[in-house]
Amino acid sequence: MIVKPNCKVNLGLNIVRKRIDGYHDLETVFYPAGLCDIVEINPSADGRFCFSASGLKIPGDQATNLCVQAYELMREHFNIPPVDIHLQKIIPVGSGLGGGSTDGAYTLKALNEMFNLGMSNDHLKAFASRLGSDCTFFIENIPSFAKGRGEILEKVDVGLSGLYLLIVIPQVHVSTAEAYSIIQPGRPAASLKEIIKLPLSQWKANMINDFEDPVCRKFPIIGQIKEMMYSKGAVYSSMSGSGSAVYGLFNEVPVTEGLFPGCFVWISSQLK
Repeated sequence: MIVKPNCKVNLGLNIVRKRIDGYHDLETVFYPAGLCDIVEINPSADGRFCFSASGLKIPGDQATNLCVQAYELMREHFNIPPVDIHLQKIIPVGSGLGGGSTDGAYTLKALNEMFNLGMSNDHLKAFASRLGSDCTFFIENIPSFAKGRGEILEKVDVGLSGLYLLIVIPQVHVSTAEAYSIIQPGRPAASLKEIIKLPLSQWKANMINDFEDPVCRKFPIIGQIKEMMYSKGAVYSSMSGSGSAVYGLFNEVPVTEGLFPGCFVWISSQLK
Protein backbone atom coordinates (compact mmCIF):
# COMPACT_ATOMS: atom_id res chain seq x y z
CA MET A 1 0.00 0.00 0.00
CA ILE A 2 1.26 3.47 -0.93
CA VAL A 3 0.02 6.66 0.74
CA LYS A 4 1.10 10.27 0.29
CA PRO A 5 1.14 12.14 3.61
CA ASN A 6 0.67 15.86 2.94
CA CYS A 7 1.95 18.76 5.00
CA LYS A 8 0.06 21.67 6.59
CA VAL A 9 0.55 25.36 7.12
CA ASN A 10 -0.60 27.36 10.14
CA LEU A 11 -2.97 30.22 9.42
CA GLY A 12 -2.12 32.25 12.50
CA LEU A 13 -0.69 30.78 15.70
CA ASN A 14 -1.30 32.13 19.20
CA ILE A 15 0.42 30.66 22.26
CA VAL A 16 -2.17 31.21 24.95
CA ARG A 17 -0.53 29.87 28.12
CA LYS A 18 2.03 27.45 29.52
CA ARG A 19 0.46 24.46 31.23
CA ILE A 20 1.56 22.78 34.42
CA ASP A 21 2.46 19.65 32.42
CA GLY A 22 5.09 21.65 30.51
CA TYR A 23 3.11 21.86 27.29
CA HIS A 24 1.53 25.03 25.92
CA ASP A 25 -2.09 25.74 25.05
CA LEU A 26 -2.35 27.26 21.61
CA GLU A 27 -4.85 28.41 19.03
CA THR A 28 -4.22 28.02 15.32
CA VAL A 29 -5.89 27.09 12.06
CA PHE A 30 -4.35 24.11 10.31
CA TYR A 31 -4.67 24.17 6.53
CA PRO A 32 -3.65 21.10 4.47
CA ALA A 33 -1.13 21.69 1.68
CA GLY A 34 -0.24 19.50 -1.27
CA LEU A 35 3.47 18.98 -0.60
CA CYS A 36 3.71 15.27 0.27
CA ASP A 37 5.99 12.51 1.50
CA ILE A 38 5.48 8.96 0.23
CA VAL A 39 5.02 5.99 2.56
CA GLU A 40 4.91 2.44 1.22
CA ILE A 41 3.80 -0.42 3.49
CA ASN A 42 4.05 -4.07 2.45
CA PRO A 43 3.81 -7.41 4.25
CA SER A 44 7.20 -8.29 5.73
CA ALA A 45 9.49 -10.14 3.35
CA ASP A 46 11.22 -12.09 6.15
CA GLY A 47 8.77 -12.08 9.06
CA ARG A 48 10.43 -9.14 10.80
CA PHE A 49 9.44 -5.48 10.99
CA CYS A 50 11.61 -3.26 8.80
CA PHE A 51 11.72 0.50 8.36
CA SER A 52 13.80 2.24 5.71
CA ALA A 53 13.95 5.77 4.36
CA SER A 54 15.27 7.65 1.36
CA GLY A 55 15.18 11.21 0.10
CA LEU A 56 15.91 14.02 2.54
CA LYS A 57 18.02 13.09 5.56
CA ILE A 58 16.03 12.39 8.71
CA PRO A 59 17.96 13.14 11.92
CA GLY A 60 17.64 11.07 15.08
CA ASP A 61 17.34 7.40 15.88
CA GLN A 62 15.11 5.29 13.63
CA ALA A 63 13.05 4.18 16.64
CA THR A 64 11.84 7.76 17.15
CA ASN A 65 10.42 8.04 13.64
CA LEU A 66 6.66 8.44 13.84
CA CYS A 67 6.06 5.80 11.16
CA VAL A 68 7.81 3.30 13.43
CA GLN A 69 5.99 4.56 16.52
CA ALA A 70 2.65 4.36 14.70
CA TYR A 71 3.27 0.72 13.80
CA GLU A 72 4.34 -0.13 17.35
CA LEU A 73 1.23 1.58 18.74
CA MET A 74 -1.05 -0.39 16.45
CA ARG A 75 0.78 -3.63 17.20
CA GLU A 76 0.21 -3.09 20.94
CA HIS A 77 -3.55 -3.03 20.42
CA PHE A 78 -4.16 -5.26 17.41
CA ASN A 79 -2.79 -8.59 16.27
CA ILE A 80 -1.12 -7.25 13.14
CA PRO A 81 1.86 -8.98 11.52
CA PRO A 82 5.27 -7.46 10.78
CA VAL A 83 5.47 -5.12 7.80
CA ASP A 84 8.09 -3.36 5.72
CA ILE A 85 7.70 0.43 5.77
CA HIS A 86 9.61 2.67 3.40
CA LEU A 87 9.46 6.45 3.74
CA GLN A 88 10.45 8.69 0.84
CA LYS A 89 11.12 11.96 2.66
CA ILE A 90 10.23 15.02 0.58
CA ILE A 91 8.84 17.47 3.17
CA PRO A 92 11.87 19.16 4.80
CA VAL A 93 12.39 18.18 8.42
CA GLY A 94 12.00 20.82 11.13
CA SER A 95 10.24 23.31 8.87
CA GLY A 96 7.00 23.83 10.80
CA LEU A 97 4.99 21.96 8.15
CA GLY A 98 4.14 18.88 10.24
CA GLY A 99 6.11 16.47 8.06
CA GLY A 100 6.78 13.94 10.80
CA SER A 101 3.26 14.22 12.19
CA THR A 102 1.63 13.52 8.85
CA ASP A 103 3.85 10.47 8.27
CA GLY A 104 2.74 9.02 11.61
CA ALA A 105 -0.95 9.77 11.05
CA TYR A 106 -0.98 8.34 7.54
CA THR A 107 0.79 5.22 8.76
CA LEU A 108 -2.02 4.71 11.27
CA LYS A 109 -4.64 5.18 8.56
CA ALA A 110 -2.84 2.87 6.14
CA LEU A 111 -2.46 0.07 8.68
CA ASN A 112 -6.12 0.43 9.63
CA GLU A 113 -7.13 -0.05 6.01
CA MET A 114 -4.50 -2.65 5.15
CA PHE A 115 -5.55 -4.99 7.96
CA ASN A 116 -9.28 -4.13 7.99
CA LEU A 117 -9.14 -3.06 11.62
CA GLY A 118 -12.36 -1.05 11.38
CA MET A 119 -11.11 1.91 13.43
CA SER A 120 -13.28 5.03 13.21
CA ASN A 121 -11.76 8.46 12.69
CA ASP A 122 -12.36 9.23 16.36
CA HIS A 123 -10.48 6.07 17.33
CA LEU A 124 -7.64 6.95 14.97
CA LYS A 125 -7.50 10.47 16.38
CA ALA A 126 -7.11 9.09 19.89
CA PHE A 127 -4.16 7.00 18.71
CA ALA A 128 -2.71 9.93 16.73
CA SER A 129 -2.78 12.20 19.77
CA ARG A 130 -0.44 9.75 21.50
CA LEU A 131 2.10 10.17 18.70
CA GLY A 132 2.20 13.97 18.73
CA SER A 133 0.12 17.12 19.05
CA ASP A 134 -0.21 17.81 15.31
CA CYS A 135 -0.86 14.20 14.31
CA THR A 136 -4.56 14.32 15.11
CA PHE A 137 -5.20 16.92 12.40
CA PHE A 138 -3.99 14.66 9.61
CA ILE A 139 -6.58 11.96 10.30
CA GLU A 140 -9.42 13.93 8.70
CA ASN A 141 -7.06 16.40 7.02
CA ILE A 142 -9.51 19.28 6.57
CA PRO A 143 -9.09 22.98 7.50
CA SER A 144 -9.50 23.07 11.27
CA PHE A 145 -9.36 25.45 14.19
CA ALA A 146 -7.11 23.80 16.77
CA LYS A 147 -6.73 24.45 20.47
CA GLY A 148 -5.25 22.70 23.49
CA ARG A 149 -1.91 21.24 22.35
CA GLY A 150 -3.30 21.25 18.81
CA GLU A 151 -5.26 18.03 19.22
CA ILE A 152 -8.71 19.59 19.88
CA LEU A 153 -10.09 20.30 16.43
CA GLU A 154 -13.09 22.07 14.98
CA LYS A 155 -13.81 22.24 11.25
CA VAL A 156 -13.66 25.76 9.77
CA ASP A 157 -14.41 27.17 6.35
CA VAL A 158 -11.41 28.90 4.80
CA GLY A 159 -12.00 30.74 1.54
CA LEU A 160 -8.75 30.20 -0.36
CA SER A 161 -10.24 28.74 -3.54
CA GLY A 162 -8.46 29.88 -6.69
CA LEU A 163 -5.31 31.05 -4.90
CA TYR A 164 -1.78 29.64 -5.17
CA LEU A 165 0.35 28.63 -2.20
CA LEU A 166 4.10 29.21 -2.25
CA ILE A 167 6.29 27.59 0.41
CA VAL A 168 9.93 28.63 0.82
CA ILE A 169 12.27 27.04 3.37
CA PRO A 170 15.72 28.50 4.05
CA GLN A 171 18.64 26.38 5.20
CA VAL A 172 18.24 27.21 8.88
CA HIS A 173 16.93 24.95 11.63
CA VAL A 174 14.57 26.38 14.22
CA SER A 175 14.41 24.32 17.41
CA THR A 176 10.78 24.04 18.52
CA ALA A 177 11.84 23.88 22.17
CA GLU A 178 13.94 27.02 21.79
CA ALA A 179 11.14 28.80 19.95
CA TYR A 180 8.76 28.12 22.84
CA SER A 181 11.36 29.32 25.32
CA ILE A 182 11.62 32.80 23.78
CA ILE A 183 7.95 33.72 23.51
CA GLN A 184 5.62 35.25 26.06
CA PRO A 185 2.24 33.46 26.12
CA GLY A 186 -0.90 35.56 26.18
CA ARG A 187 -4.49 35.41 25.01
CA PRO A 188 -4.99 37.31 21.74
CA ALA A 189 -7.40 40.23 21.45
CA ALA A 190 -9.45 38.36 18.83
CA SER A 191 -9.90 34.65 18.22
CA LEU A 192 -8.54 33.14 15.04
CA LYS A 193 -12.00 31.64 14.53
CA GLU A 194 -13.19 35.20 13.91
CA ILE A 195 -10.09 36.49 12.10
CA ILE A 196 -10.27 33.63 9.58
CA LYS A 197 -13.69 34.97 8.49
CA LEU A 198 -12.27 38.37 7.57
CA PRO A 199 -11.53 39.22 3.91
CA LEU A 200 -8.10 37.94 2.94
CA SER A 201 -6.94 41.53 2.42
CA GLN A 202 -7.32 42.08 6.19
CA TRP A 203 -5.33 39.05 7.32
CA LYS A 204 -1.97 40.84 7.15
CA ALA A 205 -3.07 43.36 9.79
CA ASN A 206 -4.88 40.90 12.03
CA MET A 207 -3.52 37.36 11.76
CA ILE A 208 -0.17 36.74 13.44
CA ASN A 209 2.09 33.87 14.38
CA ASP A 210 3.43 34.48 17.90
CA PHE A 211 6.66 32.68 17.03
CA GLU A 212 7.43 34.84 14.03
CA ASP A 213 8.96 38.01 15.53
CA PRO A 214 11.35 36.29 17.98
CA VAL A 215 12.38 33.66 15.41
CA CYS A 216 12.96 36.32 12.74
CA ARG A 217 15.20 38.25 15.13
CA LYS A 218 17.42 35.18 15.41
CA PHE A 219 17.11 34.18 11.73
CA PRO A 220 16.59 37.40 9.70
CA ILE A 221 16.38 35.43 6.44
CA ILE A 222 12.90 34.24 7.46
CA GLY A 223 11.64 37.81 7.63
CA GLN A 224 13.43 38.64 4.38
CA ILE A 225 11.65 35.80 2.59
CA LYS A 226 8.31 37.02 3.92
CA GLU A 227 8.96 40.56 2.72
CA MET A 228 10.07 39.25 -0.67
CA MET A 229 6.75 37.41 -0.98
CA TYR A 230 4.82 40.59 -0.27
CA SER A 231 6.92 42.53 -2.76
CA LYS A 232 6.05 39.94 -5.41
CA GLY A 233 2.33 40.19 -4.83
CA ALA A 234 1.43 37.89 -1.94
CA VAL A 235 -1.99 38.65 -0.50
CA TYR A 236 -0.87 37.11 2.80
CA SER A 237 2.41 35.68 4.03
CA SER A 238 3.54 34.14 7.30
CA MET A 239 5.94 31.72 8.91
CA SER A 240 4.37 28.30 9.52
CA GLY A 241 4.46 26.82 12.99
CA SER A 242 7.73 27.55 14.77
CA GLY A 243 9.54 27.80 11.41
CA SER A 244 11.54 27.83 9.31
CA ALA A 245 9.07 27.51 6.40
CA VAL A 246 7.49 30.71 5.09
CA TYR A 247 4.40 30.59 2.91
CA GLY A 248 2.57 33.10 0.76
CA LEU A 249 -0.88 33.16 -0.82
CA PHE A 250 -1.05 34.61 -4.34
CA ASN A 251 -3.81 35.44 -6.80
CA GLU A 252 -1.54 34.44 -9.70
CA VAL A 253 1.14 31.77 -10.03
CA PRO A 254 4.18 33.36 -8.33
CA VAL A 255 7.40 33.73 -10.31
CA THR A 256 10.26 32.57 -8.09
CA GLU A 257 13.20 32.14 -10.45
CA GLY A 258 16.33 33.64 -8.91
CA LEU A 259 14.51 34.95 -5.83
CA PHE A 260 15.31 32.37 -3.16
CA PRO A 261 18.82 30.97 -3.76
CA GLY A 262 19.70 27.98 -1.60
CA CYS A 263 16.12 27.55 -0.40
CA PHE A 264 13.61 24.77 -0.85
CA VAL A 265 10.79 26.16 -3.01
CA TRP A 266 7.39 24.59 -3.71
CA ILE A 267 4.34 26.04 -5.48
CA SER A 268 0.88 24.51 -5.31
CA SER A 269 -1.60 24.12 -8.10
CA GLN A 270 -4.68 26.33 -7.77
CA LEU A 271 -6.29 25.77 -4.38
CA LYS A 272 -9.82 24.35 -4.31
